[in-house]
Amino acid sequence: MRKNLLRLGVTMAAAVGLSLGASTAFATPAGPGVKGTIISQTTFGGKDYVLRQITIPPGQSTGWHYHDGTVYGFVQHGTLSHFDSDCASDGVYKAGSSITEPSGAEHVHIGRNLGTTDVVLDVLYVLPHGAPLSEDAPNPGCDFQ
Repeated sequence: MRKNLLRLGVTMAAAVGLSLGASTAFATPAGPGVKGTIISQTTFGGKDYVLRQITIPPGQSTGWHYHDGTVYGFVQHGTLSHFDSDCASDGVYKAGSSITEPSGAEHVHIGRNLGTTDVVLDVLYVLPHGAPLSEDAPNPGCDFQ
């Protein structure tokens, strides 16, 4: 009986700890209507190369995230507003512009469409083999998503 009570206590403490930790770090998903289509992908030398087209409707965003490898983008249409984890704009990219996003969790960012037409991006991901395209991250404290 005593052993079962001890087990129950440990289980309850673990559950409470997990639920408290989970509530402090919500990822911010991409907004409604944000679409990504893979155009091509290959693996070479332990790296995945993925070419993808991303469409961000007016008023929407990519959600806060980072990448495990370098990402190169080209703005086909619209204007992308890009923000870093200090909530500061680190670039406004109009059609015809290119953008490079460095790798790592220290480079959390969000892409936003503050315009009135779709933003269409062609993006090349250069990632360690098997890595996801992006890693969701919580809002770092900015008053926007």
